[in-house]
Amino acid sequence: MNGRLLIVLAIAIMGAGITARAHHSFAATYHEDKTVTIQGKLVQFLFRNPHSFVHVEAPDENGEMVRWAVEWAGVGQLTGAGITRETLKFGDVVVITANPGRNPADHRLRMVTLKRPSDGFTWGQAPGQVVD
Repeated sequence: MNGRLLIVLAIAIMGAGITARAHHSFAATYHEDKTVTIQGKLVQFLFRNPHSFVHVEAPDENGEMVRWAVEWAGVGQLTGAGITRETLKFGDVVVITANPGRNPADHRLRMVTLKRPSDGFTWGQAPGQVVD
């Protein structure tokens, strides 16, 4: 019995050191069958894993300025597309097409396309996607 208890205890201790990896469902968070477009000024760019975020001040459907949290791809995906933490700067005017969050009060979006009109920089969720 003591040997069995020690084995179970050893497995439990080793298991405690393993980090759990989980990923949320985009369909549970966003309306993937809908898109909205916002245009505003970038106030923050969080270049990180598992998902980067762009925060933009832009008008909502009532014309009131709000801060939108736009979920983007992770560092590896963005780096592969040539995007670095220096690509977007505070104050950049951007046009974003995105899937709206399921709770409109959150002002949360999932990036589909991004365009910076000042220099024509674009990014599309699908490889080779044309951004208007």
